[in-house]
Amino acid sequence: MQQELYYKEALKLGQKEVRAKIAKNEDPYLPALDELIPPEKALTGIRLGVLQIPVWFIVGTKTSGRLNAFSASFFPLLEEGTEFADKWEALYRSHISEGIREPIKVYEYLNRYYVEEGNKRVSVLKYCDAYSIPADVIRIMPEKTDSEEARLYYEYLEFNRYTKINFIECSKRGGYRELLRYMGKPFDEYWSIEEQRRFSSAYYFFEKAYKENGGDKLKSTVGDAMLAYIRIYGYYELQNAGEDTIRINLKKIWEEITLKEQDDVIELKATPSQEKKQSVLSKVLPIAKPSKLKAAFVYDIVPEKSGWISDHEMGRKHAQTVLDDQVDTSVYICDGEKDVFDVLERAIRDGNRIIFTVSPRMLNASLRAAVEYPDTVVMNCSLNTSHRYVRTYYPRMYEVKFILGVLAGSMTKSGRLGYVCDYPIYGQIAGINAFALGAQMANPRTKVFLEWSSVKGAKEAALSLNRQHIHLISSQDTARYIEDDRHSFGLSHIGRDKTDLLAVPVWKWGVYYEKILRSALDKTIKSEYINTARALNYYWGMSAGVVDIEYAPALPLPSRRYADFFRSSLINGAGKPFLTPFYTQSGEIIGSRQHELSLEQIISMDYLADNVIGSIPTYDELSDVGKATVDMVGIRQARMSAEQKEGTKA
Repeated sequence: MQQELYYKEALKLGQKEVRAKIAKNEDPYLPALDELIPPEKALTGIRLGVLQIPVWFIVGTKTSGRLNAFSASFFPLLEEGTEFADKWEALYRSHISEGIREPIKVYEYLNRYYVEEGNKRVSVLKYCDAYSIPADVIRIMPEKTDSEEARLYYEYLEFNRYTKINFIECSKRGGYRELLRYMGKPFDEYWSIEEQRRFSSAYYFFEKAYKENGGDKLKSTVGDAMLAYIRIYGYYELQNAGEDTIRINLKKIWEEITLKEQDDVIELKATPSQEKKQSVLSKVLPIAKPSKLKAAFVYDIVPEKSGWISDHEMGRKHAQTVLDDQVDTSVYICDGEKDVFDVLERAIRDGNRIIFTVSPRMLNASLRAAVEYPDTVVMNCSLNTSHRYVRTYYPRMYEVKFILGVLAGSMTKSGRLGYVCDYPIYGQIAGINAFALGAQMANPRTKVFLEWSSVKGAKEAALSLNRQHIHLISSQDTARYIEDDRHSFGLSHIGRDKTDLLAVPVWKWGVYYEKILRSALDKTIKSEYINTARALNYYWGMSAGVVDIEYAPALPLPSRRYADFFRSSLINGAGKPFLTPFYTQSGEIIGSRQHELSLEQIISMDYLADNVIGSIPTYDELSDVGKATVDMVGIRQARMSAEQKEGTKA
């Protein structure tokens, strides 16, 4: 009979898989849940009832009784002509004619299913490449531990509780919450049946295109890839795109998706590349003058209303003056977040070949523009973004913060210092810790009291410190144009009646933009991109001249000399703000022996030094602008709700 050929084919697939697994020294058979957890733990399972579960999440059996009957992918292994083979054939015929409707019985553990009844049904459906199967599910809850696997699973449970979606899987913590943000859905809102249906449909078409593109050969999940797609194109466009459009877009962003396969996804450029020297022939022979490089600077607010944007605008003007014979720069202003991509497209149509977006909130639009227009270099002013197509740039401000901490620690009489930080994003935590460690170096008994302007507002944050009798305060890194914030800038002594400015960080954006544009002119920036498969982050510091410190008249001369000693050591590479070992608030020791933290470790800090009094705010506590910024480049802790943080502690 024709049907008998199907069992024979399925048997061959099983035998082939067993040989391949053995050759790789891997277990060729199904895992048994009873061998993964104590059998009595199954007695405490939670009955979920009959659900439609994804076939590809069924990975093993409940007991070890039938392990040798199936390969690791549930293909049959028993010979033809056996009772087992006959039953398999009968199930296959039933599935082809009317479908398998009787639910199997499974145990769910860590988002994987182990079959107690219905192994042959699963085998038939796996062979037929079926999408889902009805199952009577009992969930076994794992212990709440600090392991990545357990934490990720509990995030999935929270997502599943409100959405009832059980087929999408994110491999990194924060993925489910990020997915909902891009969908415009609150995390704690129950989905309607229609919302579940629309999401399932979008996922189905995306998964199909993803696998056709070779996604089933990647370690990352379909959910990871779908999230990467939505970051660039948006959930609404995914919902309304046809299969062909999804397939075309996936090919455009494939490097972005495969980047997630790497353990080390970011390449940090700590210093500017050496400018290419002009050849002898080019000096002698006449060469046609090349056309000017057009560079666009995209702002999300006019410079007159923002100190941050004003600093970048002064930097643009400096670069234009220095490179006037080679570069033409222009300014584009966005009217709201949704307008960014349209503005970027206009800048590209105007002939700009390098574009700077100066706010992390413009990152997603920058990424999409970089994907859609690969001949244009798009750079976003942010840090630690693992995106292949858009490059990021930021100065190592923590170096200046370390000097300010040393200064403050040497000047304090009470041993109580204040620190006002803007946003809990990558790089800012390093600034807090650098200040705290610098202060501790100058005075081992110093404590740094931390407040957040993105929670209380800058003025209230400083006043809160004042009310605790703290007067030496490190505040915002740049001047503001809002009257209430002008008194808190740099390191200041804020008294009851007056504020004395002592020292300030200096962002030398002009130097930064000049160096980047020179590297664009001599094609260095292009070759750096071609010669790496990772995301490029430019993270230059005092040695590159892109950030510095200036002293106010109120700072005593001996303190200036003291600060200059550390400034010189940082510029020549001898200074080490993050020399281990040191302790965190939780008592963890960073580094078991004396060495300098890597830039990757510094950027990704999500802990506070042990002499910091305060905490990283939860997402719920942030202002609207703070939330929008954290959505793009916030550290993991800042993306958590208060409820999640408590769950993590538990």
